[in-house]
Amino acid sequence: MKVAVCNLGCKVNKYECDCIVTALRRMGHEVVTALEPADAYIVNTCAVTGEAERKSRQFVTRCLRQNPSATVAVIGCASQHDASAFRSKSGVTYIGGVADKAAAAVRFCEKATDVAPLPLEYDGLCDPAEDRTRAYIKVQDGCDNFCSYCLIPYLRGRSRSRALADCVAECEAVAARSREIVLTGIDLSSYGKNIGSSLAELIAALKDVDVRIRLGSLEVGVVDEKLLGALKGLKRFCPQFHLSLQSGGDAVLKRMNRHYTSAQYAAKVALIREACPDAAVTTDLICGFPTETEGDFEQSLAFVESMRFAQVHVFGYSPRSGTVAAKLPQLPANVVEERVARAVAVAEKCKREFLSALVGKRLDVLAEQYEDGCTSGHSLEFVKAYIPGRHDGELSVTVKQLYKDGVIAE
Repeated sequence: MKVAVCNLGCKVNKYECDCIVTALRRMGHEVVTALEPADAYIVNTCAVTGEAERKSRQFVTRCLRQNPSATVAVIGCASQHDASAFRSKSGVTYIGGVADKAAAAVRFCEKATDVAPLPLEYDGLCDPAEDRTRAYIKVQDGCDNFCSYCLIPYLRGRSRSRALADCVAECEAVAARSREIVLTGIDLSSYGKNIGSSLAELIAALKDVDVRIRLGSLEVGVVDEKLLGALKGLKRFCPQFHLSLQSGGDAVLKRMNRHYTSAQYAAKVALIREACPDAAVTTDLICGFPTETEGDFEQSLAFVESMRFAQVHVFGYSPRSGTVAAKLPQLPANVVEERVARAVAVAEKCKREFLSALVGKRLDVLAEQYEDGCTSGHSLEFVKAYIPGRHDGELSVTVKQLYKDGVIAE
């Protein structure tokens, strides 16, 4: 049977889909990971925003347009949040949530639409499909932070960590077939808290893994000298820190329940740059959070500029029913849109300044694909680089100038 496994969500979802691909291939199925004609579809959904949920529902319809007689299995956060939205769709045979996604690889054609309770222990999939370039390794699930705007703790459950030995074993196995590993989790920073370990301890245990190692998104509180020391002890550490910000205004951070101030955030960035002077620091920014004043927003933009981020992912606030923030007075949609536009302009300025400072410098770039006469790939700092001609493997290049969404190098 030809089965299409489709990911609509985060890097954790990507890892889970990769593991489902492996399981299906071992059972003898032909497996693809693109939306194309197939006998069956397994869709790993997302609900981080209302828009993500809407796209998850629409995607099921798109699958059935590819093959109206296909069966569709829906799993993930959107079906965990509202399974009824998928039960009414013709062609949907299997509905699961966050728990036991491995079952989807076996039961995807069965008629089963009851979502299991959220797991209390780590029950993740393992053994992702081979990826010669960049492999994601899930080491943690769930979240205990309960940011006031976020549904994910309610959909993924409490934070739970994968056994350290299992993480190391999979990283060692994947290192034999991939050039880069990305450690990921719903709240990677909380790794180990429920099993008497820590993210720093996990990193230290990977010191002999001879492959590029990159971290997923981090929370401010996890950054300290112990973690940075462990990272510097890796054979091939990628000095990119995606340090979640969300707002640069202290009043908004408090209402978001983010547990740090802008000054504390800045101190952590300074600590990173002291340990890794060439590190790229990237972040996320939410615009138009309920009750955010114009002064709050201007403070936030000024803080973003002062941090010299390599990249800023800008989002307009999206109310999620059931969260604390959804009950607060909401800003008009046009105000949110206008602030997003202003923040995007600042984000583009930050990125240009970061990339401009790289001109003339050497970067180690992992070749990923050939497009428009150039090999493109990402550096250790996750800078997109374009190198004229066809190349493979890891390249040491000199940055010549800014180009498209990154730099051109030779």
